[in-house]
This record gives sequence, C-alpha cells and structure tokens, in this order.
Amino acid sequence: MKIALFGATGGTGRALLAQALERGDEVRALVRDPGKLDVSDPGLTVIAGDVLDPTAVADCLAGTDAVACILGTKPGQEPIESRGTNVILEQMQASGPRRLVVVSSMGVGDSIDQVALAFRLIMQMTLKRIMEDKERQEQLVMASDLDWTIVRPGGLTDGPRTGSYQAGTEKAIRAGRVSRADVADFVLGLLGDRRFLHQTPAIS
Repeated sequence: MKIALFGATGGTGRALLAQALERGDEVRALVRDPGKLDVSDPGLTVIAGDVLDPTAVADCLAGTDAVACILGTKPGQEPIESRGTNVILEQMQASGPRRLVVVSSMGVGDSIDQVALAFRLIMQMTLKRIMEDKERQEQLVMASDLDWTIVRPGGLTDGPRTGSYQAGTEKAIRAGRVSRADVADFVLGLLGDRRFLHQTPAIS
C-alpha cells in the first residue's frame, strides 16, 4: 500500500511510519523538518513542507492509496489540527485518494461521556483550545464526501505495540490508557479496508 502520512514526527506518527515500513508499505510523509526522520529506508519518501501549503500537501498525496492524518499540537501552541486537515481534505477531494483515517481524541464530540470527570477538568483547564480545534477538525471531516474514519484514542503512552486493546463504537469503551504503537497498529489496519466507514471508533 502507498500511504500519505501527515504528522509523521509525532509519537503516533512515528509508530505508524515504522510499522508501515516494516510490513513493506510505501510512505510519503510531509514534514517541516526532514532532519527529524531517518530517510534511509527506500520505502519512505519525505516531502519538506507545511501542511498549510496546498502544493506540499498535493505532492504528499500524489500516487497514494490512503491517507493517515495524525496532526497534533502541544499545549501552548496554536492548534493546527483543523486548519491542516482542511487543506488535506481540499486536496484529497481535488485529486487525491479517497480513504482517510484521522486520529482525534476521546472526549471529542459524542465521546465526552466516555471520559472520566478528572480528565474532563484537565481538558477544560489546559487543553481547551486543542480540544475545541479537534471538534472543528472532526466536523470538517464528517462534512466531506471522502471515505473517512475518525479514531479516538484514550490517554496515550509510549509503551510497546501489544495488539491487546479495545476498539469500536460501543459507548461502554472508557478512556483508559493505550500506547501510541497500538493506536498506530489500529490505524494502519483501517487504511487498507473499509471498517468503521463514516464512524468514530474509540480505542483504549
């Protein structure tokens, strides 16, 4: 499979990139600083640029079969999720692939009740702008006519890929901790099929 990857230098993006290359996929990754990635793997093509630049996004999408959007913002930074995703959507609708898997977060949209009260308070105090931007991001994706799936992970850790996680649309799934490597494993599986088409599965 040929994958366009946005957010390759973040924790989940790095995990997905490593897993994709390990299984023999070809990956085109758009990054602002190519020096943050090991470009020695022949399956990886790095495009230097910004996700807000339509030309760079179109270059990343060229010839690919599916798109993984794993954009993230650190607290205190200006959120990039909705603006970057909007550019990706526009370019996909113009000439890119149709399959899109976006990583958002539990606590966004109708998953708010799956999150413990303590984390909701943290969201309001320190992550409010980021979570609000993820809401806008999800709304943009849902309004598109692409073959999208939005993945909502619980609390992310840097643990190993275990393959032992809950994932689905059941509201009984609570926002527990899950490794970025397991989220990447789930996303990578979705890129190649139509499971959870136009749905928002949680993973925990």
